[in-house]
Amino acid sequence: MPRTLPARSPLLGGATPASFLRRYWQKDALLVRGAIPDFAGLHTRAQLVALAQRDDVESRLLVREGRRWTMEHGPFPARALRGLPATHWTLLVQGANLESDAADALLRRFAFLPFARLDDLMVSYAAPGGGVGPHFDSYDVFLLQGFGRRRWRYGRQDDLSLRPGLPVKILKRFAPAHDAVLAPGDMLYLPPDFAHDGIAVDACTTYSIGFRAASHQELAEAFFDRMRDDVKLPGRYADPEARPTQEPARVGATMVREAAAALTRVRWNRAAVARFLGAMLSEPKSHVVFEAPAGRMPRARFDAALRRHGVKLDRRTQWLYDDVSIFLNGNVHPWPAGDRQPLMQLANLRALPASAVPALSADARAFLHQAHDDGYLHTG
Repeated sequence: MPRTLPARSPLLGGATPASFLRRYWQKDALLVRGAIPDFAGLHTRAQLVALAQRDDVESRLLVREGRRWTMEHGPFPARALRGLPATHWTLLVQGANLESDAADALLRRFAFLPFARLDDLMVSYAAPGGGVGPHFDSYDVFLLQGFGRRRWRYGRQDDLSLRPGLPVKILKRFAPAHDAVLAPGDMLYLPPDFAHDGIAVDACTTYSIGFRAASHQELAEAFFDRMRDDVKLPGRYADPEARPTQEPARVGATMVREAAAALTRVRWNRAAVARFLGAMLSEPKSHVVFEAPAGRMPRARFDAALRRHGVKLDRRTQWLYDDVSIFLNGNVHPWPAGDRQPLMQLANLRALPASAVPALSADARAFLHQAHDDGYLHTG
């Protein structure tokens, strides 16, 4: 469940969320010592290796030998991870927040920013000397140190050209302005396009809290792809005034004009964009699978469990909303009749206590019942 940050939080170096957003967010880097006191990570090496062997978890393995880099994608057989060298390799595991409550709770510490912007929690385990090379990200990231130490060199630079022919995106030139070794619980915030390079001093883990930032091109492609289901254009091309042609291979001006006129009738408005955006931002990643409970729970039994235990969202569930719709794991739903406040509380806190259940309307309970049967939420 997301935690409300105090007015001044160690997580942000003593800044308030408002002052952090005003001073640093997408503007400048911030190094925070002791962002989470006594934090030493949530995973052992063995646990990360086990996750990397699963086919429903995204993972990568990077190994550096001098200037040569190799990268492989998981899942990895156990023997591949047992035969690694003593130094200069990194194992990256995406979506750790989907696999444990503790990892999900860590991601939700950053709920002072919209869930629609939060992406996932990536964990990297690095042997001494391991890293992914000097690079930049196109999105904001918080880099929280687990056990061990990592040296970060970082800074803003104009030249972001990459070395060609490598399996990873590594900067041709790297001119860091800052140099710091992070110990357990320390954290570094970096805005988009900040060059950085993290090298493990000891065997260590780093927790990367990343944020979604789709390019305008990606937005346009996704929007027009989704619009295919909504576009309804009557009529068909016709040319009753056609004349004989001496150039049968030419696409004529009349045909172009008629096609252009038809396409200009495609329209969208702000409401269509809002529906698209909510659906896109709540869409689970392709490898995410929800497990429906064995057997449908009868409505009366569900209501009784709801009254006794309340309800909480599955770690994989993304529930967003606006004034018109609920966006639940890529699906768009109208608000159920009745008071919206309990469902808004569930979306924002990712849990609804039993004490709030009496405020739910019959329609809202029916909506939650269906979501339960889909595996999107759980009672108890």
